[in-house]
Amino acid sequence: MTASLKNALRAGALLAALAAAGPLAAQEGASGTSFVEEFDTLDTGFWYVSDGWNNGAHQNCTWSKDQVAVSDGKLLLSFDAAPAGERDYACGEVQTRKRYGYGTYEVRMKTATGSGLNSAFFTYIGPADKKQHDEIDFEVLGKDTSRVQLNQYVAGKGGNEKLVPLPAPADAGFNDYAFVWQKDRLRYYVNGALVHEVTDPAALPVNAQKVFLSLWGSDTLTGWMGRFAFAGPTRLEVERVAFTAEGDACPFAGSVACLLN
Repeated sequence: MTASLKNALRAGALLAALAAAGPLAAQEGASGTSFVEEFDTLDTGFWYVSDGWNNGAHQNCTWSKDQVAVSDGKLLLSFDAAPAGERDYACGEVQTRKRYGYGTYEVRMKTATGSGLNSAFFTYIGPADKKQHDEIDFEVLGKDTSRVQLNQYVAGKGGNEKLVPLPAPADAGFNDYAFVWQKDRLRYYVNGALVHEVTDPAALPVNAQKVFLSLWGSDTLTGWMGRFAFAGPTRLEVERVAFTAEGDACPFAGSVACLLN
């Protein structure tokens, strides 16, 4: 075998190894693969249900498994006056057990009603996972459901908020929210339309994260979330959530990933 042929074979093997590694390998800790969840059931092997604690003094409800249900192909996360733990209210949250990296994240949801409440679809990793706080957010604040707030945290630093108007109130019907996270940019979509793009490296998270869906309230964050005033039980309804890794096939008709691949 000639030296030139050996070099060519080595180069080919290297390229093949890089191709096999795929985009997820570039992010340490990314263990999840592409999925589409339509909530025929709640798979607790895939989803972890938060139960029995709160996220701090700012949160006026305790995460409760009793506020998490699946019915008619929807995930239902509720907020109700139900004393639990240290709080007079109970609320619902689920999170993936695995972590996900670069790709397309999508949800179809109808948000809860009520000032002082936060209906959220986001990714997060932090100190509890022995990582810096990185996060990518879609949040609808009950004080004004005509807009959705976008935000990112990088190493615990936020301040990247952007408010995007919606075609109709988020609590009046279902909307599709998506973001496409790549190494050098982050793009946000509402109902298939691009509404915001981030290219500043300082504002781009780098760590693989878990996917969260949550509904919670606050008595204290009035400047941001509005004055809390309980008017009865309410809920966040989710018809579908999906993740499509970079380079994977379009997962369903209408997916933002179909626009990219």
